[in-house]
Amino acid sequence: MDLTEAQAIVDEALSARKMAIIVGECSVKYHGRAASKLSSGERVVLIKGDGSFLVHQNSGLAAINYQPPKGTITTKLGEDTLVIRATRKKPAELLEAIFSKVFSASSFSLRDDSSLRVFGTEKNLSDLIMQKPDLVEEGLTVLNQESPLSKGKIDIFARDKKGNSVVIEVKRRTAGLKEVTQLQRYVDEVGKRLDTKTRGILCAPKITPSALHMLEEKNLEFCTLDYEIHNPSAKIRSIKKKQKGLGDYL
Repeated sequence: MDLTEAQAIVDEALSARKMAIIVGECSVKYHGRAASKLSSGERVVLIKGDGSFLVHQNSGLAAINYQPPKGTITTKLGEDTLVIRATRKKPAELLEAIFSKVFSASSFSLRDDSSLRVFGTEKNLSDLIMQKPDLVEEGLTVLNQESPLSKGKIDIFARDKKGNSVVIEVKRRTAGLKEVTQLQRYVDEVGKRLDTKTRGILCAPKITPSALHMLEEKNLEFCTLDYEIHNPSAKIRSIKKKQKGLGDYL
């Protein structure tokens, strides 16, 4: 493709806030918080309507270079090159894709106002437990969700059938030392605030051996959270208290 023709397509896309896709042989230069130079190779440059500027190679998921939205993108035609330049003021950054050959250049008017809905988040799982607290323990009464503390929020605040306060933390992935420390901090604060015996229950699919050891030392409890994700929902299959040994949690 002629470089002049490619420039016209890119310029029209920039003025109309369209998505532009340029495929060709280019080198890439970046200067800003650091500096880098990528020697010539066959690549794809993607310019989105919001000003995002991405350079992709023929491998890997992530862009090899990029500029975030709201920058300024311009083109400049040389004797044998087409330079596409993206600049930002704060922080000051410059990214240039210098094309010696353009195999294809095209633009598209894309309309997509749909927001991404994520299912199986910790908030989703907490909501499900709120609806059926007996999944965690029989006789459990939920008092509040996302109760604010000095540092953080309790996922679920409840009371057991003996009248004890119960702090429940829900994790969608394997729990580690950080999660146990967080639960202990919440239990300590609630106990001091209410001047009452407070239990802590950590619900997660798995827990690391070191985290389990810490949990037991601090007299906290662990429940294995077994859930599945559907579209457009998540479902808890079961929540089981385990008190056997380290191997049962892995």
